[in-house]
Amino acid sequence: MDRLLEFAGNHPVLVSAFFVLWAVFFVIESRRGGQPVSPQQATNMVNKQDGVLLDVRAEDDFRAAHIAGSLNIPQSRLEEQLGELEKFRDKPLILVCNHGNTASAAGRMLRGKGFESVWRLRGGLQAWRAEKLPVTKA
Repeated sequence: MDRLLEFAGNHPVLVSAFFVLWAVFFVIESRRGGQPVSPQQATNMVNKQDGVLLDVRAEDDFRAAHIAGSLNIPQSRLEEQLGELEKFRDKPLILVCNHGNTASAAGRMLRGKGFESVWRLRGGLQAWRAEKLPVTKA
């Protein structure tokens, strides 16, 4: 550990460049899966732009609690069930997961398949519940 601190002290420009590149990498990677939107922004997108909420959690999690009107295609089966989303290609797709982290991978896959308007619910279903917005059970 002492040598690491010594290296950082001797090479501040190099260490600073490393941390800047590291931060840029994470910002770029997080946006590749879709821009994050708050629960309020997601609600507005659904109401004003006919946005579609796509829940990418497992079926059991979806049955336990989900946002009313959302579609459920688990992330593990998203590529094979892509045909079900073709009719929503021109609408905003808002991806929902538990905490907002796993939707990024689904977003990257959808963007790679030509879906342009892909968004992620920031904080996932937990953020939705934290704002006291309604959920339903199947």
